[in-house]
Amino acid sequence: MTQRRPMVAGNWKMNGDANLASALFVEFTKQLSAESPEVVLCPPTIYLGSVKQAFDASELDFKSSVIKLGAQSVSEYDKGAYTGEISASMLKDSGCQYVIIGHSERRNHFGETSDVIAEKFAAAKEKGLIPILCMGESAEERGANQTFNVISNEIDTIIARNGINAFDKAVIAYEPLWAIGTGNSATPEQAQEVHGFIRKRLLEGSPSIGENIRILYGGSVTPSNAADLFAQPDVDGGLIGGVSLKPTDFLSLCTIAMSV
Repeated sequence: MTQRRPMVAGNWKMNGDANLASALFVEFTKQLSAESPEVVLCPPTIYLGSVKQAFDASELDFKSSVIKLGAQSVSEYDKGAYTGEISASMLKDSGCQYVIIGHSERRNHFGETSDVIAEKFAAAKEKGLIPILCMGESAEERGANQTFNVISNEIDTIIARNGINAFDKAVIAYEPLWAIGTGNSATPEQAQEVHGFIRKRLLEGSPSIGENIRILYGGSVTPSNAADLFAQPDVDGGLIGGVSLKPTDFLSLCTIAMSV
């Protein structure tokens, strides 16, 4: 079986300021090492430059292999009259290697559909960014036993637009909507059931991609529940929200990810 390197990605959402962004980066690097999981920091777009500056100023031998910069969203358009949008090429110029796509907050608050998300996925891949594709079901959908249908539809929409090979080196984050920011995390068994389904679904299209793709869990992950979640065979780390703004807790998650 492939030994997938764990990943812990921090989605800072719309929080912080330039000083906090730089300070968090410095704090994280104090305790990370070459043996750490891959850590992706996703600050607000306007602070990407501050974090990149802190990254460039640091003198860490391991930084390029451990710490990566990510964005929280990307436009489906490459350039043009799209006021306020940020293109994949712009994110690449800012030092990003990853970008979160399809987060439930983008879907719910800003009306991003699965088709739009598939276009954003394509735009990111075309410019060499690695998508962290979010998917997950609502409480109502879970209650109606529609979880697997929701997940299948999200995967199928990406494949229809981009082909199965587009998942090569991509990352998937399973984030049940009923767990995000609620304090009610999925149980390890619930997370594994969906992660296993995602991997099996991709294995059907490409054994290599299905085996190698990293699938993160997101939704009220804390140092107290992370060990049980990350120990599941198809859980390769976490996409972390609020806790990623707390250096001690976030670093605890990184340690846990490498120890289970």
